[in-house]
Amino acid sequence: MTLLKRAFSILCAVSFGVLAPGAFAASDNQIVTIPASQLHWETTKEGVGFAPLQGDRFKESYMAMVRLPAGLISPAHVKSANMYGLVVSGTITNITSGTAPSSEVELPTGSYYKIPAGLAHVSKCISDVDCITFLYQDGKFDFLPVGQ
Repeated sequence: MTLLKRAFSILCAVSFGVLAPGAFAASDNQIVTIPASQLHWETTKEGVGFAPLQGDRFKESYMAMVRLPAGLISPAHVKSANMYGLVVSGTITNITSGTAPSSEVELPTGSYYKIPAGLAHVSKCISDVDCITFLYQDGKFDFLPVGQ
């Protein structure tokens, strides 16, 4: 099994295993498809892009494509919900705040990550190209800076 297939399988298992019954229930029995060319990107003032897939990220658990600009380093922050991601392109790192930079693990395309709720961390897009991830968060989105 390739790394990408393995990461996708893990993400699917996590997503379906942690969702409450009916959390993202479709209103009908149709397959949902969104070609990459039809993703609707919303960009924050920091340049981070969100393309919603399911759920309203400001009100509930959600799934989205997220684009971090090449070279972006987030400030240390926490989230109120667990975050599960699969790297679609680029290379990212996520590191617990206060941890030695030498412990960073590079996550190239096909890699999986989980950031627990309440854990202060820094995320970086370390590639020369934008980093795009598929993201599932099991609660509403927030970005709470720490140590500033």
